[in-house]
Amino acid sequence: MSPPIAVVLAAGMGTRMKSDLPKVLCPVLGRPMIEFVLDSLQAAGVARVIAVIGYRADDVRTALAARGNVEFALQTERLGTGHAVKMAQPLLAGHRGPVVVVAGDSPMLQAQSVRKLLDHFAQHRPVCLLGTLHKPNPAGLGRIVRDGQGDFVGIVEEKDATHEQRQLTEVNMSTYVFDGPELLHALELMKNENRQREYYLTDCPGILKREGKLVQALPVLQACEALSINTVQELAEVEAEMRRLGYTEQR
Repeated sequence: MSPPIAVVLAAGMGTRMKSDLPKVLCPVLGRPMIEFVLDSLQAAGVARVIAVIGYRADDVRTALAARGNVEFALQTERLGTGHAVKMAQPLLAGHRGPVVVVAGDSPMLQAQSVRKLLDHFAQHRPVCLLGTLHKPNPAGLGRIVRDGQGDFVGIVEEKDATHEQRQLTEVNMSTYVFDGPELLHALELMKNENRQREYYLTDCPGILKREGKLVQALPVLQACEALSINTVQELAEVEAEMRRLGYTEQR
């Protein structure tokens, strides 16, 4: 099996952050938030990274120029997370190992969690492995549905969930490990039959599952990894938690 590659989604704007910077360049403890994601991937043993960039792409390229292991794929239209990963297709062609897919605006991503996912993937060889966690208040997040044997059935978004499904606490955190060729296969089968006319990466596990392939969800993410950054308030919450955990502030 080839060494893992990571695809980091980094194309968004920082509008809700009240900044004209690309979202992943908004500073957290004095560093662009994507730097923490890249540090965790490197510490987990992921040597090659593809950053999918879009808004002010040249600024992201410049900010990450010192990192010799980062390649770039350009998403000129924002048509969803699945479309973003699809932009990395040419760089993934021929890759026979795992592909880690994470969000560039999740600076609390932990190297230990990525290592656990990669170890499980190497041992059990699913075509797709979702990193999940149990969150006491899962409002707004997609729930992980399992069958009576505890096996992964699918992801149900909160707006589509039944009352019973909304009581589930295991949630999808947009952290995945895919088999390289199977990821490319699933990306080709995605459809944009939704109100936003976008292509969602969350559809890919279901596509593979319906083909009878092994898709698993592993609740190994830590509580801090439930903290994402979409607003100035959430940025302050993440910085406070990072200080509590001993992250170094850059001045």
